[in-house]
Amino acid sequence: MHNWPEVVARANNGNNPAPPRRVDKSEAQWREQLSPEQFQITRHAATERPFSSQMCGVFEPGIYGCACCGTELFDAHSKFESGTGWPSFTQPLQDNVVAYRSDASHGMQRIEAVCNVCDAHLGHVFPDGPPPTGLRYCMNALALEKAKAEA
Repeated sequence: MHNWPEVVARANNGNNPAPPRRVDKSEAQWREQLSPEQFQITRHAATERPFSSQMCGVFEPGIYGCACCGTELFDAHSKFESGTGWPSFTQPLQDNVVAYRSDASHGMQRIEAVCNVCDAHLGHVFPDGPPPTGLRYCMNALALEKAKAEA
């Protein structure tokens, strides 16, 4: 289970675990695969408007994966209502699927969360979440895709 000091250390030292696999594509390939909004968010670290997705209010069982490469990132059991306008989770599904980077953009010091498989920008991690981790993975809904429930 992750904690804030570990997340900060990984972001500052670049000592993220090895990903389970790698997906590398050219910018043109990503642009062809993704919607214009998804491309800007995942490949250029843009942020969608808060409360712009219904995903914030969906709390059904399931798995949330990377919209770019399909890597399973979060279990709905770790999802919570943060009131921020973005889907929020307390922890990733596995230790090696989310990587952390120090982000000093926009005059702030934050921890960026990226897909460890394809480097897609997912959102940011903050130390103000609920137990058990105390973390809030504040994700862009357009960076995630909820897996279809099995019949």
